[in-house]
Amino acid sequence: MRIIAELPHPECKITIFSMNQKYIIKLEKGVFEQVYKISELDIPDGVNGVFRILDDQFLKNASERFSQMRSDFNEAYKRYEI
Repeated sequence: MRIIAELPHPECKITIFSMNQKYIIKLEKGVFEQVYKISELDIPDGVNGVFRILDDQFLKNASERFSQMRSDFNEAYKRYEI
């Protein structure tokens, strides 16, 4: 797996990898990660096409998903402590 791009973003760290003819898009925020995989054949523009997928709406939804992940984990952890 090799890193082909890192995108600056105020909400999360975004890294794009290439492995086995797939693009792997990894978003990280704190201890949480979201990973998306797409075949390189499905993106004719190469990594520039991946950049277009990561539009404002996608990143807004991903940020909301991180918040939900944190909430879900905190609730599960509280149940564990009991």
